[in-house]
Amino acid sequence: MRISTQWLKDYLKLDIPADELAEKIERTAVEVDGVIRPDEGQKKVVVGHVLTCEPHPDSDHLHVCQVDVGEDEPLQIVCGAPNVAAGEKVVVALPNSWIGNHTKIKKSKMRGVKSAGMLCALDELGFDEKLVPKEVADGIFILPDDAVPGEPVFGYLGMDDEIIDMSVTPNRGDMLSMNGTAHELAAIYDQTPNMPTVDLHEDEQDDATDQLEVRVDADEHDVPMYKMRLIKNVTIKPSPLWLQIRIWNAGMRPINNVVDATNYILMQYGQPLHAFDFDQLKNGHVNVRLAKAGEHMTTLDGEDRELLPTDLVICSEDTPICLAGTMGGLDTEVTDATTSIALEGAVFDAVKIRKTAHNHDLHSEASMRYERGIDHGMTETALNAAAAMIAELSGGTVTNNVVIGRDEDVQPTTVTITLSKINHVLGTTLSVEAVADIFKRLDFETTVAGETYTVTVPSRRWDIHIPADLIEEVARLYGYDNLPSTLPTGQPTIGKLNETQQVIRDSRKLMESAGLTQAISYSLTTEEKAKAFALHPSEVTKLDFPMSSERTTLRLSLVSGLLDDLAYNNARKEHNVALYEEGRVFYSQPEQVRPKEIEHIAGAITGSMTKKSWGVAEQPVDFYQIKGIVEGYLKSLALDDAVSYVATSDHPEMHPGRTANIFVGDQLVGFVGEIHPNTAKAYKVRETYVFELDLTALIALPKERQQYQPISKFPSITRDVAMLIDDTVTNATIVDLINDKGGAHLQSVELFDVYTGSHVPAGKKSLAYTLTYRDQNATLVDDEVTQAFNKVLAALTDELGAEIR
Repeated sequence: MRISTQWLKDYLKLDIPADELAEKIERTAVEVDGVIRPDEGQKKVVVGHVLTCEPHPDSDHLHVCQVDVGEDEPLQIVCGAPNVAAGEKVVVALPNSWIGNHTKIKKSKMRGVKSAGMLCALDELGFDEKLVPKEVADGIFILPDDAVPGEPVFGYLGMDDEIIDMSVTPNRGDMLSMNGTAHELAAIYDQTPNMPTVDLHEDEQDDATDQLEVRVDADEHDVPMYKMRLIKNVTIKPSPLWLQIRIWNAGMRPINNVVDATNYILMQYGQPLHAFDFDQLKNGHVNVRLAKAGEHMTTLDGEDRELLPTDLVICSEDTPICLAGTMGGLDTEVTDATTSIALEGAVFDAVKIRKTAHNHDLHSEASMRYERGIDHGMTETALNAAAAMIAELSGGTVTNNVVIGRDEDVQPTTVTITLSKINHVLGTTLSVEAVADIFKRLDFETTVAGETYTVTVPSRRWDIHIPADLIEEVARLYGYDNLPSTLPTGQPTIGKLNETQQVIRDSRKLMESAGLTQAISYSLTTEEKAKAFALHPSEVTKLDFPMSSERTTLRLSLVSGLLDDLAYNNARKEHNVALYEEGRVFYSQPEQVRPKEIEHIAGAITGSMTKKSWGVAEQPVDFYQIKGIVEGYLKSLALDDAVSYVATSDHPEMHPGRTANIFVGDQLVGFVGEIHPNTAKAYKVRETYVFELDLTALIALPKERQQYQPISKFPSITRDVAMLIDDTVTNATIVDLINDKGGAHLQSVELFDVYTGSHVPAGKKSLAYTLTYRDQNATLVDDEVTQAFNKVLAALTDELGAEIR
């Protein structure tokens, strides 16, 4: 919302610098984006009077003009604008002047003819092209006849104004109008605003109700109020310059005297209005209803739009002519041929207007105000003010009576609050009189009984309903900076992380110590990617209004995002990448209202984790390397139940022969392995290994109590064993058996050799292990170790059929 400080002076006596006023608004009411000074950076731009205008001798579109700029001699200026003519008052940029976009104007020659300056269009003075009136969009701007040659032009164009650009929050829709802003500033500076009055003259011999029939078929909640007025004998023409200035300084484009009047009242009262060409209405009939599926309408922007059943539409004999609260229809547009105006003033449901604006991508000044709310008590006043203004500007007459389709009994809101409550919440010691004075400045009628206030809130402040709202008003006007500052009371406690937070933080450290780099990817992805790599069956959660087709669905896995990150790096020639991510996935079942958020941790590695250097070759990552990272991580959690890895082909996105599910006891907590070659191709990555773990489940599992003991000071004894054994027997089976039979002093079992080939029978393999024995409290004797070792050899032979070599 752009607020003209010159327009504000019609309401209040504010001899305050615009920057100071903007800061006060931001501290007390709403945010301010900045102060706009249209003439900033421009100089030596004056009024000129074109004395003569002759065709250029060497051009079919240029003109050579003699222009009076208030100096002793006129300036010769070459101009190509089609509307330049002798006798016109124009905008002149003198030699060595600065105009919009930091452009300097110098003396020059145009096709051999000297030109001392430039005749300017509005966009050359920094005006947005969208704000330039259509009648001068292709030429220079023509100033009024009373403009004095040689005077700076900025005052004639409203460029000497200072405009406060406010970012109005949804709860303060009342400040989307000059009246609302004036009321707010009057309260801040303790003034009585000079509010506009309506001087409406009706033709009592001509009754609008005999010519205009309005019916509201929509629900009362959707359209609580709908009224119209009829103005006849209008003449459509450009608005006077003062009105055009106020319109374009507010950020809108002047159109004609009728449309500009409705926009002026919109800015003044915050009430959207719409003008229809009355002669284009069928038999003067207007009805309001919800659109029907499949209906079409052409809006003022020339777009044919298919209407939705949620759209409110204004119809004439059931034919849509306007998208209610959003944009009018082309069929009833006010044109130069229009002679009678049917003027609409209404209140529409904010949700309905928001949906229509979003669905049709039509966000207008009107829809913005309906979405944030308008003053229901001012609708008819604004309608009358606009009718009076249109009649004055167009020479028309206002017919007698307002035609009412639906009316609303608008009553002020009454809120009761006590002084003790206000002081308790704000921590202040305000007196009864001080609070009553704040309500008086806000122009809220108040009665005081002891320390209890009964406050009548006018309809222009529809955001105030409960005592807490009044407390906020007191705090704002008393001044947030004046509220006392106190330290919190109570017993201080030592802050620390809870178990979940600590595990998450430790997990990140462990992954980084393993050589992985943290990645953060989007929680939203495509439906196809969201379903991939899911650890458990789940429905997907889709957004109703996604930002893009790539961000439609909440993820069920972290791996897809990591693969996108790998693809991004690979496309930029980074082929050795190791990433991990800790984040949430979103599981949902049909009976759930909202998805369940589960903490996961995942990793993805492609290429080599060993940096190539002199004497050191890159080693491509394999299954065992990423499995080792997962094992080390799970070991750090000190889980009470055993961890096991079971080969699986249940994950279609994973390689069926190089993937394992991870179990803790009988509970599935994740998977690890290589992604399927087809998956790698789809993501445009090379051979990649990934894992994903359900961190929420891991945190919930029972843990062993971690105990620490000093390193033994006594020496260890080792024994080696080599054996021939069937190919079907796994290393894990052998290690488990050795640990089971190895005795109390067996400290570790290490596989140091695997051999298959010549001298080894078919179906067999040769394995060699080192067994390390150590006593924490004494030196082991050889006989004791030998005895324990022999038990291991016997078990290997008897239970696994091993042949000891």
